[in-house]
Amino acid sequence: MTNRELIQAGKGIVGFELGSTRIKATLIDPAGAPLASGAYGWENKLVEGIWSYDLEEVWSGSAACFADLAANVEKEYAIPLERVAALGVSGMMHGYLPLDESGNLLVPFRTWRNNITGDASRELSELFDFPIPQRWSIAHLYQALLKGEEHLPRVSSIMTLAGYVHWKLTGERVTGIDEASGMFPVDPATGNYYESMLDAFDREAGKRNVSWSIRDLLPRIVAAGEIAGTLTEEGARLLDPAGHLQAGIPLCPPEGDAGTGMIATNSIRPRTGNVSAGTSVFAMIVLEKALAHNHPEIDIVVTPGGKAVAMVHSNNCTSDSDAWLGLLGEAAKALGSAVSVDTLYGTLLPLALKGDPDAGGLLAYGYISGEHITGFSEGRPLFVRSPESNFNLANFVRAHLFSSLCALRAGLNILFEKEGVKVDEIRGHGGFFKTPGVGQRIMAAATNAPVSVLKTAGEGGPWGMALLAAYMVRADRALDLPDFLDRIFGSDTGEAVTPDEADAAGFDAYFRRHTAALPVERAAVESIPVK
Repeated sequence: MTNRELIQAGKGIVGFELGSTRIKATLIDPAGAPLASGAYGWENKLVEGIWSYDLEEVWSGSAACFADLAANVEKEYAIPLERVAALGVSGMMHGYLPLDESGNLLVPFRTWRNNITGDASRELSELFDFPIPQRWSIAHLYQALLKGEEHLPRVSSIMTLAGYVHWKLTGERVTGIDEASGMFPVDPATGNYYESMLDAFDREAGKRNVSWSIRDLLPRIVAAGEIAGTLTEEGARLLDPAGHLQAGIPLCPPEGDAGTGMIATNSIRPRTGNVSAGTSVFAMIVLEKALAHNHPEIDIVVTPGGKAVAMVHSNNCTSDSDAWLGLLGEAAKALGSAVSVDTLYGTLLPLALKGDPDAGGLLAYGYISGEHITGFSEGRPLFVRSPESNFNLANFVRAHLFSSLCALRAGLNILFEKEGVKVDEIRGHGGFFKTPGVGQRIMAAATNAPVSVLKTAGEGGPWGMALLAAYMVRADRALDLPDFLDRIFGSDTGEAVTPDEADAAGFDAYFRRHTAALPVERAAVESIPVK
């Protein structure tokens, strides 16, 4: 069967992902090969101190993304995209979408990027004896309880972005296990929320005069490989207002971008790990055994297959360096040498490999938003140097790339040095690795571990989500998820780059300088107000 015949027969599989800067869709064949893609760009907005996205744009953007996918299918194969065998939805993990009984949103969507739940994070971590990061849905709900927010008596359910979109498409209020583990702690042994923690939360919530139970608010967990609903006629029109997409398509459980990153890099077995680096950066290390201690810097989540994972999440990665590169592009244009974005990045980023090992004494903080690992609820991007610093373009670019990974390194130090966690190799994906060789070498220096980038890494989260949908409709029902992925990937694990000794020593020196000068960043937050 040709690709055209396969698509026309409705045997293609679609993965959607609502990421932080783009809504993306990928169409694959049952063996995982990409056939077509679509995208729509969007940005979060800071509204009255809250990072959020407009839900109207969720739907206009998703429809635009699907239209782009369908147009590319039409262009490549000369057929409309009307039927597919399976569909899956992913989104930015965590966050807070509280709905009433009628499905109305009670407060604007509070995204993972907000650091406004510090009190809740501390109290719940103590109550559960389990680290509860500020980003988690349960932290947002509990913070609302602590503040006595007026919407609380009307809450009927809480959702993440992926769960919300899945619900609107199918009518099913469910979630995948990895996404669930970023809402409320999940027990890998049972594949469900920790019962003792549910009870403890209800006791505390009951003291604040709410009538609901947390069990009623959380979505039901559906295991990978199970059908989690079918596309309704109303859902089909949300994705495709033009009316071509047919209803009745089975959907797999919705997952977060952390889960799709693990799938897209085939890193769901113990001692495997991946790092996703773009607007934010997070590393996922699949554990051989439970950590000896709880650490507020470390999330404990699970893979889509149910294995415990230590997650180090930094809110800020490439946003500030992207802004600086954009400024340099403006300078080139003003001088009469306008260049494309690909040329700009492809020319300037490799200069980082020619800089001094420690970036010549330069220092940058890419804190567009707060950074929980280093204790910041707000951020102010900074660039700092001393009079004797070696201030040149190569060091400038290197300093910003190093800066984007310092918070990540602080968390990894806890895992590798304090907990003795082992990882054989880290697999990278995301925009940080787009320029060949640069991100991989910088990441190897920052993590002090071999870093590989798979040939398929550029397909990213929507491809990973499509693979989960393909697993749901797999022909060989005896295959478990790890073995299914091994068949998809074969021997394609990419060539690993081991840490260069000079790079690693240079990053260590930069990291020490970066950590010692955090009071400079704090002074900037205190001295420069945000409207």
